[in-house]
Amino acid sequence: MAFPDYIKSHSRTQVTHFGPDGLMRRHDYTVDILGGATGANYVSDYRTFQGIRMPTKRRIYAYDDAMQKVPDPLLVSLDFGKLSFS
Repeated sequence: MAFPDYIKSHSRTQVTHFGPDGLMRRHDYTVDILGGATGANYVSDYRTFQGIRMPTKRRIYAYDDAMQKVPDPLLVSLDFGKLSFS
């Protein structure tokens, strides 16, 4: 999906992949402010916080021209232990 210019985002072009359960599994994008660097954001380990299912792990890698994950280096690793909404 390409967002129109009037919608502000870190990346104009984004693709989101969902599992059969409707939960997001991967979010691909190019980082426009980094000259088009690619990001394949894998989310996992869903838990429920205040009735909302949220992924507690995110791992971000680059991807190649075939949209395949480049396993090294791991660009970002995030683990969330507790989430709350106000």
